[in-house]
Amino acid sequence: MSLSDLFSRRRKDESDTADSGGDSPVHPTKALAKFLSSLSLNPRPQPLLLDLGPVVGTNVTFFGEELGCKILVENVFKDVDRHVSEAKLEELPAFFEKRFTQEEGSVDGILCWDLFDYIERPAALALARHLVRILRPDGALLAQFNTAQPTGSSGPKYTKYVVVDRQTMQYRAYTAARGKQRPLVNRDIQRMFEPLRITEQFLLKNNLREVLFRKPASPQPLSGEGGPAAPQPRSGEGGPGAPAESPKN
Repeated sequence: MSLSDLFSRRRKDESDTADSGGDSPVHPTKALAKFLSSLSLNPRPQPLLLDLGPVVGTNVTFFGEELGCKILVENVFKDVDRHVSEAKLEELPAFFEKRFTQEEGSVDGILCWDLFDYIERPAALALARHLVRILRPDGALLAQFNTAQPTGSSGPKYTKYVVVDRQTMQYRAYTAARGKQRPLVNRDIQRMFEPLRITEQFLLKNNLREVLFRKPASPQPLSGEGGPAAPQPRSGEGGPGAPAESPKN
């Protein structure tokens, strides 16, 4: 998507997805600054950043100013909603096999947000495989994972993550076609994104785990073959955290 197309769609997408605005809660982020630092070391003069959506105009401005990058927004959340509304959720893995046409190693950074919380394992594996494929060696991928069992008490919701600055993000809820699924444990996440390495992860007080992945510059052995273990998540205060499978409130 070109920048002109992006901004022409921005107003409609934001009005379609935002159920709450400036009074939405603000939360700390520990991984965002690490993600930005990873991309700032990119040797290319104008790195390419892939955002899995939805479109957030202020985020486009923020990342453009911080990184001087090209930004490609692909709202995969809408893809999930469409498959749910058409009762074709079982076709989502096959859809993801053809969804991303970018060349191998052509993207410098990827923002997944919490998309993987909403899809089943076959679809998650297909999506992760192609994100790994298009990410360049030494590129970075930022994803967020819920660690608490979903309640669904207020109906299915997505969250629009609006970057305030390097340390904080505003969470804006909007209506979704399906709710969050059973949380993934840390080992499953690590395996799903192999051969990417988990270089940072933080367990926040709101039961959200932020995970920063890096693609090795050269092939690395898989975890079952003596590869490096993932770092244990750190708490939202930066100190040692509980294991991701059993977070504390």
